[in-house]
Amino acid sequence: MAHRSTHRSRQGFHGRGALGFAASACLVGVLACGAQDQGADSSRSEATSEMASEQAAGGADVAAQAATSMADQTQIEETGFIYKDLTVASESARAGEGQTITMKGTPLVLKGQEIKVGDRLPTAMLVSSGLEPTSLTDGQGHVRIVSVVPALMTATCEQQTHYLSEKNGGLEDQIELVTVSMDSPELQTEFAEKAKIENVTFLSDEKEAAFGNGVGLLIEKPRILARAVMVVDSENVVRYLQVVPELTSMPDMEAAFDFARGLVSEAS
Repeated sequence: MAHRSTHRSRQGFHGRGALGFAASACLVGVLACGAQDQGADSSRSEATSEMASEQAAGGADVAAQAATSMADQTQIEETGFIYKDLTVASESARAGEGQTITMKGTPLVLKGQEIKVGDRLPTAMLVSSGLEPTSLTDGQGHVRIVSVVPALMTATCEQQTHYLSEKNGGLEDQIELVTVSMDSPELQTEFAEKAKIENVTFLSDEKEAAFGNGVGLLIEKPRILARAVMVVDSENVVRYLQVVPELTSMPDMEAAFDFARGLVSEAS
């Protein structure tokens, strides 16, 4: 169903290059003192050992930081995308008629039938990139991560989709990755080509909003879907669901990945 990609990326972190430099200076000082005072060899030996360990750790961190920076640069060159420091939601709202989420603090009312963990996916029809009617239930027999975004051409939706594609840790070889939005199939195809994403299946709910109504994630004004991520098992049962309470926040994609890995392990 989905094309596979070899894109991988890692998030950067702050190294401790300064610690390695400071450790070197301290080590020199300890050795100099040792030449003047022979009476404290034992304590100085311990200090030397400790400083040398810190120096080695600092050097290892610098090397790791350099390797990570190179990986990040490679990913940027391949996709042109730079990950931003966006808030990741730790809680979930409820889907369904009358429930609310917020967008920059402003309440937005959800429409449609509530879906919960343990429910089966509705047979709601969406449109594929090939303009063919299709349903998420067509993927029965496979574990799926379904990433639901309001509008692909916005910063948080863009990052959520890149994250699904590039940071799934090899899950793409074991399960199906799906993105659903209210964008037209043509816009979804344009987005995927520009982002160089080939391992995610894009499905459009633009025509009838059948999916949004069927799972209770439809927002009528503006006509978009609430942000969410779900893990669906091979029997079309929703096993994991997070509806992001604040539309501008990211879902916890790592938690969804971990849950999907557990399902794959159960089946093997």
